[in-house]
Amino acid sequence: MTRVDVRKTYKLFINGGFPRSESGRSYEVKDANGELIGNAVRGSRKDVRDTVAAARKAAGSWAGITGYNRGQVLYRVAEIMESRRHELIAEVTRADGKRGAAAQVDRAIDAWVWYAGWTDKVAQVMGGVNPVAGPYFNITSPEPIGVVGVVAPVTPSLLGLVERVAPALCAGNAAVAIASEKRPLASIALAECFATSDVPRGVVNIITGLGSELVPTLASHLDVDALDVAGVSPGSLAEVETAAAGNLKRIVRPAAQRSPYEVTAFMEMKTVWHPKGT
Repeated sequence: MTRVDVRKTYKLFINGGFPRSESGRSYEVKDANGELIGNAVRGSRKDVRDTVAAARKAAGSWAGITGYNRGQVLYRVAEIMESRRHELIAEVTRADGKRGAAAQVDRAIDAWVWYAGWTDKVAQVMGGVNPVAGPYFNITSPEPIGVVGVVAPVTPSLLGLVERVAPALCAGNAAVAIASEKRPLASIALAECFATSDVPRGVVNIITGLGSELVPTLASHLDVDALDVAGVSPGSLAEVETAAAGNLKRIVRPAAQRSPYEVTAFMEMKTVWHPKGT
């Protein structure tokens, strides 16, 4: 008897679950050669608002756990990705082509390990006691900024998203990520790793769809505290920055390489003065 393959259904990843868009829409996804490889959910503005609400609800508890525990959770994501490495390579190959697919997946796994190692060190390295003239202690401590919006770059489809979401989570923030519009399928495969790891519900959320619909809504949302514009085109950047100015949202531009500054870009530096003696 001939068996019919079970084709994969790609959905959104919101609050730990995999819902379809409330709009019921989808759109075609093609590979680098223009061949149809699947359909992705076309998320709506309401999906963005619902996702931000889920992230805000989760942000406080995620920020409240110790850096050491956050590191364990992020390392678990790397473990899950390692166990599903061949599946992730297949997804990246379909989206980006075979060349470099394995290396991209390996670098994405390594990114989680790298940022997992910084969760309980960034406060000591980037904060501390400051020298001041006067009888005072001056102490700076980095704290999570809150809810971070991430516009993933078009390519690389998997690594591009990981490199932007990982530092935001390392800092103790909850994230709402808009996946690459043209190459979103690997992002949903990554979401399945989140769902089977120890990442709490709502801490990381991924929406697929058209950037022209989703990015302005995320940029102007008053409950988003920072926006990573890695995937925003230069021609749209000014418009996105204007929308983000409504609540003085921080705009984050990615650096050329990993560093603890990629973590503190999603943090507030809180400074306390305390008198010496009595």
